[in-house]
Amino acid sequence: MELPCLAVAVWMFVFFCAPVGGYPNGKVREACTSMIPCHGGSPQLSPEHTIAVNTTEFKPGDYIEVSLSGPDFEGFFIQARDVEHLDGPAVGSFMLVDRRLSQLLTCGRTKNSAVSQTSKTKKKHVKVYWIAPGDAPKHVQFLATVVKKYRTYWVKIPGPIVSQPDVLSPTTPLRATSEAVSTSYPVSYLSKPFSASGCGSVKFCIRNPSNCDPESASCFFLSFQKAESSVFTEMSGPSEGYLAFALSHDQWMGGDDAYLCINEDHRVHVSTAQLTGRSRPLLDSENALEDVSWRLVDGVLQCSFRRSIRLPAYKERFNLDASYYIFLADGEASEGGLIYKHHRQPLITDGLCNVTGPPQDIGGSRSPRLIKAHGALMFVAWITTVSIGVIVARFFKPVWAHSFLFGKEMWFQVHRMLMLTTVLLTSISFVLPFIYRGGWSQQAGFHPYLGCTVMALTIFQPLMAGFRPSRHAPRRQLFNWFHWSTGTTARILAVVTMFLGMDLPALDLPDSWDTYTMIGFVAWHVGVDVLLEIHSYCLIRKVEVIEDDRVQILQSLTSAEAEGHLFKQVVLTIYICGNIVFLVVFLIAVNKI
Repeated sequence: MELPCLAVAVWMFVFFCAPVGGYPNGKVREACTSMIPCHGGSPQLSPEHTIAVNTTEFKPGDYIEVSLSGPDFEGFFIQARDVEHLDGPAVGSFMLVDRRLSQLLTCGRTKNSAVSQTSKTKKKHVKVYWIAPGDAPKHVQFLATVVKKYRTYWVKIPGPIVSQPDVLSPTTPLRATSEAVSTSYPVSYLSKPFSASGCGSVKFCIRNPSNCDPESASCFFLSFQKAESSVFTEMSGPSEGYLAFALSHDQWMGGDDAYLCINEDHRVHVSTAQLTGRSRPLLDSENALEDVSWRLVDGVLQCSFRRSIRLPAYKERFNLDASYYIFLADGEASEGGLIYKHHRQPLITDGLCNVTGPPQDIGGSRSPRLIKAHGALMFVAWITTVSIGVIVARFFKPVWAHSFLFGKEMWFQVHRMLMLTTVLLTSISFVLPFIYRGGWSQQAGFHPYLGCTVMALTIFQPLMAGFRPSRHAPRRQLFNWFHWSTGTTARILAVVTMFLGMDLPALDLPDSWDTYTMIGFVAWHVGVDVLLEIHSYCLIRKVEVIEDDRVQILQSLTSAEAEGHLFKQVVLTIYICGNIVFLVVFLIAVNKI
């Protein structure tokens, strides 16, 4: 067993790390513009590495030696840019000196306009040649991004400026200051928690639980406040790892616009991300967030930022003046900022929301409607209709033996109606998770396997009843045994399946309430069953008389059972009322999640 477990562990590591593993092979074209590696985190401020050139003047067609050196580093990314337009495209092309350490990349329309590493092998010095183009600007500055290790990197380390002959010095070169080196947004620290004041009047707020105070350690809070052409966002909640919200066109994860606040070594990194299917979000190497602030106090993570309503330069960002479903999730993160799947279902708004429209103060649900319906229908079927149907068939044959309904004995008609209702409810409920998931769920443990077994037994039971032998047929006893054993097995498995299902993320009922409720129901049903069994036994013993040293049965078993029909009817009425109470309590809990 050790080898398969090891293989699974390796597979999981590769699967979860691949999307955020950066670019150890140096193919970093996605970072051509920002020069920021897709590692998440924030760049370091004071550079440890330097860029040097062998001359400070050039003419079109000249070759300039460019070297990058410093303490051991794993990755690098070098470009040359126009000093007057440092955010513009790369200028000129490069030629390699050592192909084992470096490789050429094409950024934009210029071939070989950047250089990066070929592997994450540690290195101290890299040398290349820059070729000045025919349409070179008057002043060119070399920039480098250096990765010391995955979460430790510097972005756009400024290098020397080279100029064409007989031109004035540049007026705005990029110098090695901490402000210039940090190309991320300015970040400040929040001095106090957020407030719900203004929710529904000037701010669009989402709170869970409903109307909770964001100063509370158990409150998930998300607010949007429109200000001219931008929206200011606040997000807070109990989390040691990360908080995230996403804008979605539907209530399914995938193709969404996401925003994450991640606890990285007791500092919060705020980032935008793309959600592709149900895979881990891909953090953007650059974003358009402004006025970023954060706070970490007593296990509560808070962050805020501002973004423009429309961002035409960022195609992955949705316009905020449209309506979307809003997801709010939390989860764990590693010390390096690597996020893990949220351990429970995200909060999802009940309908489409426009955060720039009229302010609202709303809540949401952590359980999709289809999953709620699945749980409710299964509970009705296996807590109510099955249980009552079994009690009627087991104890009410003699009570209603002479009562008929539609030409059949009443007990049989009631039993059959309740059981067919169970089959119908179970069949409808069975397909709902498949509709919601779009297929088989790999995250639900044994619940779906047991559920399929229960569904199979549920279908098999009425089919078997259709071939029931006549009352006095030799095979009737065999049929009765199979009918009882199949039904009992289905009921036991259904209860076990419900126990497992109630703790799944898609239907995560509060605390241990769900377990206690199910235990209470099982005890209630077993208690009533035992009570009726004892009553039947006592009734039989009651009509026995001792005469001439022998036991004379004064009445038949059927007649004896019939004498206690009033008691049984009272017990059945109380039992049905108790089942309804359990059902109502469960449905109220499901409706609140």
